[in-house]
Amino acid sequence: MLRPSESVQVYLYADPVDMRKSIDGLSALVEREMALSPNIQALFVFCNRGRDKIKMLCWERNGFIVWYKRLERQRFKWPSMNTDAPLSLSGQELNWLLDGFDIWNNKPHQRVYFDSVI
Repeated sequence: MLRPSESVQVYLYADPVDMRKSIDGLSALVEREMALSPNIQALFVFCNRGRDKIKMLCWERNGFIVWYKRLERQRFKWPSMNTDAPLSLSGQELNWLLDGFDIWNNKPHQRVYFDSVI
């Protein structure tokens, strides 16, 4: 299975995208809507309205690569916020998203403070 490295820079496009868009349409969204260059060393991630399909776009030396993932029964956990700034993730967070984790609503354990260890 193909997985992005944990160190890759990832940008999510929060609004739903027509999955009929291919390289030209997705790269136009990156330039016009996200105000980023599609030729940077980053991975751009798009999801459809039903949240069961994801496309990822990246530039590699001399051309674009598009990955497509379709879920058969479940839905991706996707941010509901609409913002002008692109949402940035780490490669690890993207892998968690692809595995079905809700990375926006998971809460870490509460911190514990001690006055003494004895």
